[in-house]
Amino acid sequence: MSRIGKLPIDLPGSVKVTLEPGRVVVEGPKGKLERTLPADITVKQADGQLVFERPSDGYKHRALHGLVRSLVANMVTGVNTGFTKHLELVGVGYRVAKQGDEVVLSLGYSHPIRFKPPAGVSIDVQDQTKFSVSGTSIEDVGQVAANIRGLRPPEPYKGKGVMYRGEKVRRKAGKGAKAAG
Repeated sequence: MSRIGKLPIDLPGSVKVTLEPGRVVVEGPKGKLERTLPADITVKQADGQLVFERPSDGYKHRALHGLVRSLVANMVTGVNTGFTKHLELVGVGYRVAKQGDEVVLSLGYSHPIRFKPPAGVSIDVQDQTKFSVSGTSIEDVGQVAANIRGLRPPEPYKGKGVMYRGEKVRRKAGKGAKAAG
């Protein structure tokens, strides 16, 4: 039995789940998410919990069992509390500013980069070098954060770039260390 798939999901009082064949809709204080699910995995709601069952112990069913449970658990968490990724800019002259619903990033290029987040995702700027991406869908939040990080990924020689807060960049010595040794 799947260790993740067999765990029930506790539903907070503010979250409402609608189950249809092959589909689940989750509504909460932060918004509404819906997803199509594989027909093989059955979802049942009982006593304020969601329980997931699979028809057999075949490889495909075992894999889908844990996957579907994780996806629905992330939906419940997203509409109840939401998800946030914190990012920071490291480098001289690197800064971020919010203009309307867009974010303007100065990342050492000859031009500023304008980034407009998709619907359901918001970007909050704390100061010139720190900002956060938040929303209800963990997939959308992670993808937007990865897209922004991809505009100037951290480089190993000087450690400059867009990085997740708390991320450690493994530094390289460079040419100077080889000549000195």
